[in-house]
Amino acid sequence: MRGDELTPMEPALAPVTTAASARAYARAVVDARWNASARPAREEDVIDLLLVVSEMVSNAIRHGGGLAGFEVTPVHDGIRLAVHDHSDVVPSVAYGSGALPSVHHGNGYGWPLIIRLARDISIDRRPSGGKTIRVFVPVRTAASRGPDGSP
Repeated sequence: MRGDELTPMEPALAPVTTAASARAYARAVVDARWNASARPAREEDVIDLLLVVSEMVSNAIRHGGGLAGFEVTPVHDGIRLAVHDHSDVVPSVAYGSGALPSVHHGNGYGWPLIIRLARDISIDRRPSGGKTIRVFVPVRTAASRGPDGSP
């Protein structure tokens, strides 16, 4: 453990094989970590997280030879994601600026969105073949509200 990781949580969900099941798994981890407490996660941050999950898993399925694994680790200030695929090819836009393409020439909007919404992006080749893409997505707690609903 790196020190900032929390006790692993294992929501009882079906294995992750699609972007939809990956989103459901990530949402369950957020619910278990933040939303079960008095300090729920900001919905805007959860939406960003789910978008990153969708793009990463969809890219693994479409361009990475298939999804080989998916990990969601809650940490103090967000979620660490790891997506494993079967391709050794690193996307050419992986370390780009995050600028959206002005014209669609085969590259979509997924990587620029991931770059804009995630931090600490790393791509490592796996010894058994394929690669693992890791990112961190910040998740803040919602503002505290008084009994009358005011901040």
